[in-house]
Amino acid sequence: MAFGGFDSGQGGARPMAEINMIPLIDVMLVLLVIFIITAPLLTHAVKLELPRASSTPNLQQPDNLQIAIDGAGRLFWNGEAVERATLRERLAAAGRRQPQPEVHLRADKTTPYETVARVLADCAGAGLTRIGFVSDPEEVRR
Repeated sequence: MAFGGFDSGQGGARPMAEINMIPLIDVMLVLLVIFIITAPLLTHAVKLELPRASSTPNLQQPDNLQIAIDGAGRLFWNGEAVERATLRERLAAAGRRQPQPEVHLRADKTTPYETVARVLADCAGAGLTRIGFVSDPEEVRR
């Protein structure tokens, strides 16, 4: 392996095709030593034995109100037949409770939509926002 020569012929004009690996290995070894020294310093932590608390949040499950509407448009509050004015009063009282109760609305499939919409409007007017429709699942048809 010749690095140079005194001869000015064709032999000295060729580009050198070898890489000098020694400086690269030196840099790699210096970086390795730096990482070996600094790695334990990064994981330094104070050992503490922290107290354990077993507190669970005291969540009150809201009541649910069962409102049913039959095919003739009659209203039922938890199984008791009521008029629309009485329903509004009870919904207003339920809307002031904390936590607000959930409203489970059951309507017969022959009930006109207008009656269901009125009950929904009464619930919204009373400030009740958690309203769910209760239905029976149909059998899977093949």
